[in-house]
Amino acid sequence: MRTIASNPPVRAAAPPSLSFRRPVPTPWIWAAGLFLLYCTVAVRRHQLLRTTGYDLGIFEQAVRAYAELRAPVAPLRGEGFNLLGDHFHPLLAVLAPLYRLWPSPLCLLLAQSALLALAVVPLARRAGDVLGPAAAHTVAAGYGLSWGIASAAAFDFHEVALAVPLLSFSLEALARRRWRQAVAWAAPLLLVKEDLGFTLAAVGAYIAIKGPRRLGLVTAAAGVLGSVLEVKVLLPAFNAGGGYAHGGNLADAHASLLSTLAHAPLDLLRPEVKAVTLILVFAPSALLALRSPLALTAVPTLGWRLLSENGFHWGTAFHYSAVLMPVVFAGLVDVLGRRAPDRRELRAVLATVLVVTAVLLPSFPLAQLAQRATWHSTPHGEAARALLDRIPDGATVAASNRLAPQLTARCTVVLFPTFPVGGELYRRDVPRIPAPTAAWIVHDEQAPEAWPYPSGHWPYPLERQRAELEAATRTYGYEVVARRDGITLLHRRPNA
Repeated sequence: MRTIASNPPVRAAAPPSLSFRRPVPTPWIWAAGLFLLYCTVAVRRHQLLRTTGYDLGIFEQAVRAYAELRAPVAPLRGEGFNLLGDHFHPLLAVLAPLYRLWPSPLCLLLAQSALLALAVVPLARRAGDVLGPAAAHTVAAGYGLSWGIASAAAFDFHEVALAVPLLSFSLEALARRRWRQAVAWAAPLLLVKEDLGFTLAAVGAYIAIKGPRRLGLVTAAAGVLGSVLEVKVLLPAFNAGGGYAHGGNLADAHASLLSTLAHAPLDLLRPEVKAVTLILVFAPSALLALRSPLALTAVPTLGWRLLSENGFHWGTAFHYSAVLMPVVFAGLVDVLGRRAPDRRELRAVLATVLVVTAVLLPSFPLAQLAQRATWHSTPHGEAARALLDRIPDGATVAASNRLAPQLTARCTVVLFPTFPVGGELYRRDVPRIPAPTAAWIVHDEQAPEAWPYPSGHWPYPLERQRAELEAATRTYGYEVVARRDGITLLHRRPNA
C-alpha cells in the first residue's frame, strides 16, 4: 500500500515591512558624517571668536538683505556697498529662505557644511560603480578629509561652497557621458562667481572633445561670454567705483603685454609657494588625476590664482582650493576606471591616497578638533560675549574684525577702525581714517588667532587702532561703557 506523502509545511511569509527596507547607500552615509564633522569645526570656531567680519560677516549681511527682500548691501564692505559689485554671486539668494527661518551666522556655516559634504555623493557613487566598495570609501575619505575642503569648511562662509557640489555632480555626468546633464549641473556656476564661467567653458571643451561637439562648443562659448559679461558689464554696474573691484589682482606685473606673455610660464611657478600648491592640489590622488582629461576643468581656477598678484591666492589657506577637490578625485576615478588595474595595483593606489590624506591632515584645520584648546572656552571669549550683550538689537556698531560676525544677525555692523576707505579694499596706508559714525564701538586689542591670516592685527597695526580708539573718546563724543580683558565698549553721547 502506498503512503501518500504529506505536503511540506508552508513557511510563514516575511513581514511586509521588511520588503521595503533598503540599505542606505554608502555615499549618503559619508555625506552625513562629513556634514557633522564640518559643522563641528565651523561652529566651534565661531564660538571661540575665530570667525571674522571679513568674510562671514559680509556674507551674512548680504544673505540677511536677500531674506528681507533688499539688495545685498553689506556695510562691512563699505557704506551702501552692493555686494554684487564685489563678486557676482546672485545664487546666494537661495539661502535666504533658510536664513529667514534661522537668522544667525550659524545658518550660513551649517549650509556651507552641507554643501561641501553633499559633493562627496557623486564622487563616491562613481568610484563604487567603477572600482568597487573599497574605492568608494577611499575616495569619500580622501575628498572629505582633503586639505582643500578642510580649509574652506574652517574659514567663515564663501559663495564657492555652492559651486563644489554643482561641479561634483557635473563631473559624474561627464564620466557617465550624460552630456546634457553635465551642462545642466555646471550652468549655475555662472551665478556663483564671475571666474567660474571659465570652468563652465572647460566643461564645454571636454564635451566638445569627448562627446557632441556642437553642445560642447556652445557650452564653452556661453561660459566665456558669461564671465566676460560679468567682469566687464555687471560687476562695474553694481560697483559705485564703476570698475571691477578685484581687477588689480590681475594687473600686469611687467612693463608691457609682450613682456607679460613672455614671463607668464615662469610667473605661474614663481615664487615657489605656487609650485608647492600645484603639487599639493593633485597629491591626494597620488598625482594620477593629472592623467585624466577631467583635469581640464581645474585649469581656469589654477590659472587665475597663479597669475594673480595677491599672495593669498597662491597658497593652501582660505577657500580657494575647495572647487578643485572634486576635480582631483573625479580624475582619479576616471584614470583607474580606464586602466582597469589588477587588484594588487588598485590596492596600492588606494593605500597611497589614504596615506597622503593622513599625512596632510595634521597640517590643516580639521586637526583643530584634536586640540584641547578647541574644546575649552576662554575668559576672553566670555568677556567679549558679556560686553556684546550690552549692545541693543538694531543698533549701529563699529566692531573689530573678530567681533563683527557675533553681531551681524541683529545689528548694522561696520569695521573699526573704518575700512575700507573710499572703497579701496587693498589700501591700508590711508593718511586719515574717517571718523566713526556708529552709535556703538567695540574694540578688541588682543591679537587674534593667526590662521588663516598672517599673525598680527588687521586691517591696521595695533598702535593705529589704539589711536583711533582714543580719538573716539577725545574728539568724536564717545564714552567708555566698559572695559574687560582688552575689550573696550564705547557709546556715543547723545547729540555729540
